[in-house]
Amino acid sequence: MRVIVTMEARLLRTADGRVWTRGGPDHTTWARYLSVFDEVRIVARVQPTDGTPVGASAVDGPGVHVWAVPYYVGPGQYVSRWREVRRAVGAAIGPHDACILRVPSQIGTLMARELRRRRQPYALEVIGDPWEVFAPGVVRHPLRPFFRRRFARQLAGQCRHASAVSYVTARSLQARYPAGPATVSLSCSDVDLPAEAFAAGPRPAADVARAWRLVSVGSLDQLYKGVDVLVDALALLADRSVDVRLRHVGDGRFRSRLAERADRCGVRQRVTFVGTLPPGDAVRAEFDRADLLVMPSRTEGMPRALVEGMARGLPAIGSAVGGIPEVLPAADLVPPGDPAALADAIQRMVATPARMAEASARNLETARTFAAERLTAQRDRFYTLVRDSRRRPDEARMERL
Repeated sequence: MRVIVTMEARLLRTADGRVWTRGGPDHTTWARYLSVFDEVRIVARVQPTDGTPVGASAVDGPGVHVWAVPYYVGPGQYVSRWREVRRAVGAAIGPHDACILRVPSQIGTLMARELRRRRQPYALEVIGDPWEVFAPGVVRHPLRPFFRRRFARQLAGQCRHASAVSYVTARSLQARYPAGPATVSLSCSDVDLPAEAFAAGPRPAADVARAWRLVSVGSLDQLYKGVDVLVDALALLADRSVDVRLRHVGDGRFRSRLAERADRCGVRQRVTFVGTLPPGDAVRAEFDRADLLVMPSRTEGMPRALVEGMARGLPAIGSAVGGIPEVLPAADLVPPGDPAALADAIQRMVATPARMAEASARNLETARTFAAERLTAQRDRFYTLVRDSRRRPDEARMERL
């Protein structure tokens, strides 16, 4: 049986027909579905590109194919191409396909409407919160308050009508977007870490005679990750003579603005924008050379980068949004969008080597709950529920024979 999976990230297609992503889920992620399904069709925006993008990973591969939706960026282009997008989404669905919509997503919303019109069931993987995505200070758009209410209401309705819902958090997304009374729901992070992702042990307490090395990770296409807040916090720390250096992994259209902001704040020499790195060893190397991971996000589901950093035994400071409070204690959390609180938290952490050692051990142990062998069975259970909801009577009879 084929499974249709919607994806909101923007993909790139090279002249040889291969499809690539910079920083999004790659073929390794999509191949998980093949444990239960025979084929995976990803429905996403695809843009042609010249040459394999630097730092990109392949999306398609054995058993995994991409169905291209007309490319758009932002609400204006979406509205202008809405009919084309809707037709492409509808054409992607076969009468016997299982459908899993990764939401929130405009493509997922279009597919949910089409499936309800056809009276075909769909399942959801809830990976983010539109109420936080469109919170004040996150997105600058005159229709932001309207989008916030509309998209949150859409997601709530989709959760009520889905046949099954998997949430990447243990509590936070479920509280805001509960599944319907007849809907099967479970919690299963889409972060699962292989054995090589884990450090051999926690980091010992150590006094550092050099600058403290911070690392942050995330796309710079929007300000969701709060890197602007982190730059402002670095300026406050510099004023206090706290010597820290930041390396940010990730790229996007706000990179130049953030560099200019660091220059205005007088901390440009303290910030290095590394750009996009391929997942795996390259990102782990950044974690291993750092002393502290900082994730001042304005919105999150369950952030993969945070869990990956914790698996390397990194102490971490994060904002109290999405699933972050489910993996970090209250003492290591700050309000989103608050540079002073973030600077205070960083300063307190680096000033106490024993606390950093305790955080290292605690974070490593927490990250072990995201080990692949622990999550695979739970994820396969969800996929099996989705598959069985689309199983035709003749297929069920053949399996019994």
